[in-house]
Amino acid sequence: MFTEDDLLPLSGLQHLVFCERQWGLIHIEQQWLENRFTAEGRLLHEKADSGLPETRPGVRITRGLALRSFRLGLSGRADVVEFPQDGGPPLPVEYKRGKPKPDDCDEVQLCAQAMCLEEQLGSSIPQGALYYGQRARRTVVAFTPALRQRVEQLSARMHELYRAGRTPAADYGRKCGSCSLYAVCEPKALASRQSAARFFRNSLAAALQREEDRE
Repeated sequence: MFTEDDLLPLSGLQHLVFCERQWGLIHIEQQWLENRFTAEGRLLHEKADSGLPETRPGVRITRGLALRSFRLGLSGRADVVEFPQDGGPPLPVEYKRGKPKPDDCDEVQLCAQAMCLEEQLGSSIPQGALYYGQRARRTVVAFTPALRQRVEQLSARMHELYRAGRTPAADYGRKCGSCSLYAVCEPKALASRQSAARFFRNSLAAALQREEDRE
């Protein structure tokens, strides 16, 4: 179990899934730059969080609900949580710009919110929903054992990296072009330097091995 001082931002799970280096730049080095994608996402979240609680037929809706889990070591906020008035399980709803992503970062974040709620409320939450602005409709997400295990593994990895206090190395790839921290990270340049250093180490190791073989 973690303490209050140990809790890390739940939102960091999404950064970690996208890129461990991006997570380190944001959460260890406190670096942040906005691009169009992050600005649109921030505005969408602000709109979702700004509304007051309301009651609609059969459901009570809360916005910006504070979340935390001492078991996972996470804290954050849920965009929307719907509480059915018939006593059914709460439904966390996360708002996202654009459309579903090729990885599972959105599902991981939503499931982590549900796991925090389960700990706080002492209830079981089988599913949630992602609302994508480009589609203007919800996608239901089932919180399967596999998804829950992934949340636990990523939470543990995030705390491991945070304790180490070192930003992971760059790993240049196609996704780097959509990262708002590209200019800070310089992944292409760093990857080239890392490749050169790796080549030097491998060459040195080979030369030493040849010397040993001659002896």
